Amino acid sequence: MTAQATRLEELFTTDDRISAHAKLLSNQLLQLRERLFPPEATKELRTFTSGEAAKLIGVSDSYLRQLSLEGAGPKPETTPSGRRSYTLQQINELRRYLAEAKPKDAHLYLPHRRSGEKLQAIAVTNFKGGSAKTTTTLYLAQYLALQGYRVLAVDLDPQASLTSMFGIQPEFDLEPNDTLYGAIRYDDERRPLSEIVRSTYFDGIDLVPGNLELMEFEHETPQAINSGGGEGRYFYRRIADALGDIEDRYDIVVIDCPPQLGYLTLGALLAATSLLITIHPQMVDIASMSQFLLMAADLLAVLRRAGGNMQHDFVRYVITRHEPHDGPQSQIVALLRGLFGDDVLAASVWKSTAIADAGLTKQSLYELERGAVSRATFDRAIESLDAVNREILSLVHKAWGRA
Repeated sequence: MTAQATRLEELFTTDDRISAHAKLLSNQLLQLRERLFPPEATKELRTFTSGEAAKLIGVSDSYLRQLSLEGAGPKPETTPSGRRSYTLQQINELRRYLAEAKPKDAHLYLPHRRSGEKLQAIAVTNFKGGSAKTTTTLYLAQYLALQGYRVLAVDLDPQASLTSMFGIQPEFDLEPNDTLYGAIRYDDERRPLSEIVRSTYFDGIDLVPGNLELMEFEHETPQAINSGGGEGRYFYRRIADALGDIEDRYDIVVIDCPPQLGYLTLGALLAATSLLITIHPQMVDIASMSQFLLMAADLLAVLRRAGGNMQHDFVRYVITRHEPHDGPQSQIVALLRGLFGDDVLAASVWKSTAIADAGLTKQSLYELERGAVSRATFDRAIESLDAVNREILSLVHKAWGRA
């Protein structure tokens, strides 16, 4: 037994031991971040080849080359052999340049929401842990940003996994009131959400981080309700009101809900314009989801009668960690499609070692170079992720009334 383990054994109370474990783990994660993302221990997004940049923008590689030779738009990094690469920020600069140069085609380069199109807020939910809510939220937010949309990611889970994936360690990098709780709390310390939002290394994505202080809202809301004042009575409006503070800055908000039907989740469901319910196709998960849907329906009906808005543009089930060649999983997916029809997305996120391996270094496949993992494995995973996210984006366009 190590000296460190011996010291832990000497701790008498369970809370002391768990507290010691938490500190040890937090410090280890901090050291890991410093090794993974030197020199300032902050994440940076890779650059994109000219071919990748051209595909994202929707032009040919030769056209990008011509712009570079003419000195138009941002100047790419060029190797001695002539290979060009662009940061995501430069790709977005190119989008803006082309939109100004070709105003008739501006909508092709800048897909931002237009006059009359409301902010889309997509809540990703399920109270079963392990259904890939955070993974779904992360990949959807990054996909949308790569397509040129202005995205706000909201971490509503006190466990703060989404926040960690953006390179922020909640217990070290956040001060009190740095989460959504700061914008929805019931006292005079409430802040505008615009002061809490922070930019990320992934151009086009801003983040409302999460940490354990979000649990304060779960504790304080019953007290506010029992006090008889309007503050607690309309708790379900607080997240929507907070988002109203910044809605002009974004096209789409993606909310990672906690794995429970508490006050935070209910507030998110009512603030959302659309819902994504993640499903891992295993029988134990399906049984759990049945209870989730029954409870959610009852609670939402109560809030609807109290004046809450229950009109969502779409509600869809997302099959996650899908193994399409697994017989029992295929039967469950067929059952869900038979029961819910088109409410189940046609595409599913395949289970992939590439996704899991990327997560070990707090990265997504959109952040990795293609050669970082097996090319075939990488391509299969990206194909399934893109198909799901593309289908969700088409639903957003439909909600906006776009062709």
